[in-house]
Amino acid sequence: MIRLLGFRLFQALMVALLVGALTFLLMSLLPGDAAYRIAAGRYGYDMVNGAAAEAVRAELQLDQPVLWRFVGWMGDVLTFDLGTSLVSGTPVAEVVRHELGSSVRLALGAVLLSLLIGPPLGVLAGLRPGGWLDKGLLLLSTATRAVPHFVLGVVLVLVFAVSLALLPSAGHGTWAHSVLPTLTLALGLAAVSSRVARDATLKVAASPFYAFGRLKGLSGARVFQRHGLRNIGVPVVTYLGVQLVYLIEGVVVVETLFAWPGIGHGLVHAIVQRDLPMVQGTALAMGLMFVLLNTAVDLANHFIDPRRKDA
Repeated sequence: MIRLLGFRLFQALMVALLVGALTFLLMSLLPGDAAYRIAAGRYGYDMVNGAAAEAVRAELQLDQPVLWRFVGWMGDVLTFDLGTSLVSGTPVAEVVRHELGSSVRLALGAVLLSLLIGPPLGVLAGLRPGGWLDKGLLLLSTATRAVPHFVLGVVLVLVFAVSLALLPSAGHGTWAHSVLPTLTLALGLAAVSSRVARDATLKVAASPFYAFGRLKGLSGARVFQRHGLRNIGVPVVTYLGVQLVYLIEGVVVVETLFAWPGIGHGLVHAIVQRDLPMVQGTALAMGLMFVLLNTAVDLANHFIDPRRKDA
């Protein structure tokens, strides 16, 4: 356990270094004048001119070498200072804290909903392989996983917001606004977790220890409860860690599509406005969130894995 936590801490440090370096490099390679974009973000595109852009360039020292600015940012990060937004002047940590809370609520809701949809259907399909549920679930999960987030989100908006007028198409403020973005993320996650649960169920049901439980006279439900659930849960939880990439990637697209005030939505706006501290702060938060969630997955597996000696 200590070795695992130490490795995750080292991974977090590497994430901070790589995220900082890559965002600096990629933002510096973007075409256009960064000072002009920042000035436009401050004053509006109709009010900005060359003089305003030059004033911003001098104020923010954008003519300084990129390496020098990167070293300065890394020094600030080591003191837990993410700087201030070049556009609004608001501390980056304050904005990220607010946006991260909205994103975590959305992501947590999507994960919980996907676990309520995907694994139960996968287990039922695995207990009856080749049946109508198994074949139908394969077709549905393949089609859902192949559809990009923005296409799935648009389809849900057309059905539930435009045609049926049951839910708002975008925005935030009430629970109804969170339904469509949460469902968009959850369906993609459930499509994969259902197949993982189905394959794990098939493997467990064909194992010698499962057959021995039935041979002892235990009912099918009892054997499944005592010897099946934990063994099925390990690959499902493990693959959840792999799906975190899909989840974090989807948060950026879904929040932008539904105007959800989360960290993905903020990242897109920061990139457009060339607000480098905001880009670095949001990207760093997303990278560290990925490390933290993977650590949580490892700890969950540590406790549910029946192969542990103390289990």
